[in-house]
Amino acid sequence: MSEPGSAEREPVREAVRTYASRQPQLAAATAGYVTLIRTLLDDAGIDYLSVTGRTKSVASFAAKANRTEDGSPLYPEPLGQITDQIGVRVITYVHSDVAAVAELLADELTILDDRDLGEETARSGRFGYASRHLLVRTTDGPAQGEPGDGDAHADLAGHRASVQVRTVLQHAWAEFEHDIRYKGNVPEDAAADLDRRFTLAAGLIELADREFATIRERIQAAAPGNPTEGEADHIVGQDLATFLAGHYSDAGWSHTDHYDWIAGLLAELGIDTVDDLGDLLTSVDADAVIRRMGYRYPAGAVRRLDDALLAIFGEQYVTLAGNSHRVPLLRARLEKLTTPES
Repeated sequence: MSEPGSAEREPVREAVRTYASRQPQLAAATAGYVTLIRTLLDDAGIDYLSVTGRTKSVASFAAKANRTEDGSPLYPEPLGQITDQIGVRVITYVHSDVAAVAELLADELTILDDRDLGEETARSGRFGYASRHLLVRTTDGPAQGEPGDGDAHADLAGHRASVQVRTVLQHAWAEFEHDIRYKGNVPEDAAADLDRRFTLAAGLIELADREFATIRERIQAAAPGNPTEGEADHIVGQDLATFLAGHYSDAGWSHTDHYDWIAGLLAELGIDTVDDLGDLLTSVDADAVIRRMGYRYPAGAVRRLDDALLAIFGEQYVTLAGNSHRVPLLRARLEKLTTPES
């Protein structure tokens, strides 16, 4: 005799078996989405702390597939309705970059769903969990920035990814709250006080996020045009960051590692001092570059310099050794810079 409810649970069991067979493929797609999103952020010059991914485990999928509400399955078709099988998390430093990341993903991918849970919490007059959640898939046809290379992300075709975007402070609050509530052992008589303290912490974190944004804006506004010359025989990342903060005062900060990386490209070009770089950049019509590139998100200072060097050196810049990993992307941008304006 079969156990009660066995027939009703069979569709879930079948979905779990199917998911288990697909999981290795999903793991490969997860890695592909992490690489794609990191590449898009780097190319856009948006500052971020990390981009990480995880594939939902079979056990976690089974637990979610078995959830019920008022005696009915919460996910009658688990394979299609459980949308976080592939998860990507982007951690930024300040809140304005959360919006920039979301806008970039909307430009480059197909957005199936977009929820700002922090905004929803605020509208209800509360403090608490804050994170931007997007459900995305790759756009049909050639990958953005890689003309004619329609198979560049073929491994992602048919796969959706759940992308969480939040600041490092929002992330710290969410991770700690999750650990306490789901992994801790909170006495019932302490639950109300715990809720109050988490609410207080969420309010302080929102305030801290605003202060971090103000600090960054003040530093950018006060940045000098040129750093003090050191004894190095080439431009180093820290000096370049100071120079760019003054030269592109309206641009956002870039990922820390990118200053050292583009300093290496400058060395390849024989540009060894910030004075030489400053003189070189006077030959660029910055407004024309901005107009041709049509930035739809706040381009960081390194991206602005990257485009300026591309405008000056053209194909020579594309073929530098340090650019070997992104030749198709640069050629697509060079076409924008060299196509006559209508």
